[in-house]
Amino acid sequence: MQNLYYELIELLEQDASLIIYHNGKAILNKALIIDRALKLDVSLLKILLSHENIKKQFFAEVDDITVFDKVAFQRFVNTKNFLPDSFTQFNNKIGLANEEYRYIADSREVVLVWPHKDCVLEGGQTKEDAKRNEIFYNTTLAPDEIDVLTAPKVLTKWKRFDQNGETQPATITKSDNLIIKGNNLLALHSLKEIYAGQVKLIYIDPPFNTGNDSFKYNDSFNHSTWLTFMKNRLEIAKEILSNSGTIVISIDQKELFYLQILCDEIFGYENRRNIITVKRSSVSGAKVINPGVVNVSEYLVIYSKNTSYWMPNKVFRKKDRDERYNSYIINKEDKPENWQFCTVLDAWSNSLQIEKSKLKKYFKDDHDTKLEEFCFNNADKIFQFVTLDDNAVSDAVVELKKISKNDDNKVYILERENKLNYYIYKGKALLFLGNRMLEIDGEKVFGELITDIWDDVLPNDLHNEGGISLKKGKKPEKLLQRILQLTTNERDIVLDFFAGSGTAGAVAHKMNRRYILVEQMDYIHELPEARLKNVIAGEQSGISKAMKWKGGGSFIYAELKNSNQTFIDNIQKCTSTQELLSVWNDIQKTAFISYKILPENINKEIREFEKLTFEEQQRFLIETLDHNMLYVNYSEIEDKTHQVSDYDIEMNQKFYFNC
Repeated sequence: MQNLYYELIELLEQDASLIIYHNGKAILNKALIIDRALKLDVSLLKILLSHENIKKQFFAEVDDITVFDKVAFQRFVNTKNFLPDSFTQFNNKIGLANEEYRYIADSREVVLVWPHKDCVLEGGQTKEDAKRNEIFYNTTLAPDEIDVLTAPKVLTKWKRFDQNGETQPATITKSDNLIIKGNNLLALHSLKEIYAGQVKLIYIDPPFNTGNDSFKYNDSFNHSTWLTFMKNRLEIAKEILSNSGTIVISIDQKELFYLQILCDEIFGYENRRNIITVKRSSVSGAKVINPGVVNVSEYLVIYSKNTSYWMPNKVFRKKDRDERYNSYIINKEDKPENWQFCTVLDAWSNSLQIEKSKLKKYFKDDHDTKLEEFCFNNADKIFQFVTLDDNAVSDAVVELKKISKNDDNKVYILERENKLNYYIYKGKALLFLGNRMLEIDGEKVFGELITDIWDDVLPNDLHNEGGISLKKGKKPEKLLQRILQLTTNERDIVLDFFAGSGTAGAVAHKMNRRYILVEQMDYIHELPEARLKNVIAGEQSGISKAMKWKGGGSFIYAELKNSNQTFIDNIQKCTSTQELLSVWNDIQKTAFISYKILPENINKEIREFEKLTFEEQQRFLIETLDHNMLYVNYSEIEDKTHQVSDYDIEMNQKFYFNC
């Protein structure tokens, strides 16, 4: 295949009209080549037909007629190996280049890693002005490269945290909360061994694949790679969900519809439950210059595992008083037939001995707030008149309605066992405000069922939640609380394999849910781990006060045991070519190298390696490693090469077989 690329390039270079100059260098114009091919340009076809190999590849003989397969030609020219950059040329030279699949649905490729969405934190920093370019490259493996990639992995560095501090756990059960450091795809495959069909909620906030927000993704990562990356993880996530389970994915508008189609395929269109619009910010005129429509929304994509088993909970939200409740019973303590009515404003002004017309002036800016307080405190006396539909009520109610119309001097009552009584006056029912009040977050409020628009879950103190300093990239606890209220009950298991700042774990902990968090980056210690320690200590941010949180509980921390991942970490820490060459020497001694290459071939081409940019050198060395062996497989736990301690062997046996 590589020869065909070179042959085509040499052939096309014969046509000077296909050549353009870039940075003083003559190169073929790929866009023009494709355009002429699609238009069946005669001069281009003659050139292609003049070469026997090219002719065999892109032309077919049908009844003595030569037919040009322009679709195949376009696909071939569009591949990354045609007219490659210097890095791809070097990759090809030592044999690392792969072919690409046409359809994501049919692809068996695995996007193993992805640049993490918060490049600031990837560098161990917390300030926007300190961020640097992302160096964590995506890695895609073709099917023929995958053998033991998804086998269960060895876990190490076990720690238990509770109110007494850090200890070394002697055992582990499914009652324990977990934080796991390591590649989330490989961690998911390990977790499947224990938790398949048992997780009630999976919540993830994955990379949004956008270069327009504060996370600044590398522009070279396209939709197809992102979708493959998500597909790999969602397929295994589905296996981990219980039949009654739910997956909730935070996403923005750029990938929303791509993700929705992908989820329709994986979870089934019939299991699509909701697309929730979440208000994430307010319009700021100082930051926005003529944007047209200002984007202030993100989205929650919600799918069930099995629609037959899915049973969400009723969830209510706070709301302002419905102003239709504008009538007031002056003597509610009296018998209903003696009740006297007035307006809410009249009742309020009488209670304060202030003329109704002067109320607003008297309270100035606090008028509406004071009125709400009065209504809240007198909700059992405030009501609205409601017209009764004869077809929607019982015959007894219809009869009482007729009687009340004939005698409009009193309120009639229809008492009902285990139900609210009917109060009817002049043919209309009295609907009381007090019966429409709800207890939300331990507080009695005016409320309503949640809808698919959530504009009330972004607290002003978001950057302080959890006692960690990250100001961007974490979701508010109120948002996660509502998701958990909707989809889980106490002691259910919640999984977040893009743990980030640990919000899902913090909320699950405070709401008495079990949880599993997975995060690969080193900031797992400064963010989710530190945050959960604060929760155990009783921190009072986020939903703590609403949940009457006092602290307590525990979690177990563990890491996938590194193999080749150690070398990747070292490559990322390098700052010069000389340091990279030193790591390359270590790789040749002890690493698992890709079967595709021979180290001596690279050593022969070391001068060409040094011509690459520093970031390309990093990327290349990462690709020389066998990515099946990033971490130690459990099947090799007793292999002395991996130096797994007796304690780790014992804990892994308990994790995989006793949980």
